[in-house]
Amino acid sequence: VNARYPLFNKANDATRAQAQKSLQAAQADLVTAEQDLILRVSQAYFDVLAAQDTLTFVRAQKTAVAEQLASAKRNFEVGTSTITDSREAQARFDLVVAQEIAADNDLRVKKLALDNLVGKANAAPKPLATPVVLPAISPDSVEQWVQQAEEASPAILQSRTNLDVARLETEKAKAGHLPTLDLTASYSQSRSPNNLTGVQTRSNNSTVGLQFNLPLYTGGQTQNRISETLLLEEKARQDLESARRGIAQGTRVAYFGVVSGQAQVHALEAAEASSKLALEATQLGYRVGVRVNLDVLNAQTQLFQTQRDLSKARYDVLMGGLKLRQASGQLASSDVAAVNTLLAR
Repeated sequence: VNARYPLFNKANDATRAQAQKSLQAAQADLVTAEQDLILRVSQAYFDVLAAQDTLTFVRAQKTAVAEQLASAKRNFEVGTSTITDSREAQARFDLVVAQEIAADNDLRVKKLALDNLVGKANAAPKPLATPVVLPAISPDSVEQWVQQAEEASPAILQSRTNLDVARLETEKAKAGHLPTLDLTASYSQSRSPNNLTGVQTRSNNSTVGLQFNLPLYTGGQTQNRISETLLLEEKARQDLESARRGIAQGTRVAYFGVVSGQAQVHALEAAEASSKLALEATQLGYRVGVRVNLDVLNAQTQLFQTQRDLSKARYDVLMGGLKLRQASGQLASSDVAAVNTLLAR
């Protein structure tokens, strides 16, 4: 039986520290994967809602165009309009039918993507509760978000860990010039029969000692390895700086995207109110004879398009908030729970 216990070995110490750092890097990878899953599921969820809204608005538009087509045909039959008006109405109707088919197919594709992600067939996302109140950004300073990203981003943590591993690799290379000291112990037992007396003899040997190794000459191998690891360490340092810059830029882009999205939502809400008033005025003008049916249809189309753009902008703001938290390294399941409070019960 032989046993060896290292008392002094810098290379082994560095290897053990590298293993611990590798565990930290793996944990950062896990956090990144979890955040990516949250974003992919949330994006697929809102994609389905946006596709549903688009199909709803297209069908409303189809109903309005169908009424306009029927009116054009009646007017042509009684001689108050030309065949051109009827054909133009038919062309609009055919176009909106094609749009309905495309919107319906897009909704099917979006639902399949969501079902594939959640592992459940026929998932039915809940729409946003009305009235829709989008959460404000907190904190409202882009530099605070960048600072939080510097501290919590998994990408930066992983790059920092990779730099630590590279430094430890340099220490391992430098340990090639250092001595090692091991505690050694051995125990052996042997038995042999005596052919003359027939008596079996047994011997036991035990040793305990210290083994000291000092490299005297390695042919330049150690020095070349040190040079290599120093260059790899510099690469890891540059990768860390690149990760910091990329995360800072991504955080700023996500922050200003949310701010811009919120402003767009406010503008579209005002546009929706104006479009409703314009539609009411056009309908009144049509009833008193100063507006034609086409004017009403155009006002309806404008309202439907504004409502569609508004719903899409709201989903984009919610997704932008999740992406901002992901860019700053703070995205967690609690953020999804916060979004759930905005959905209809």
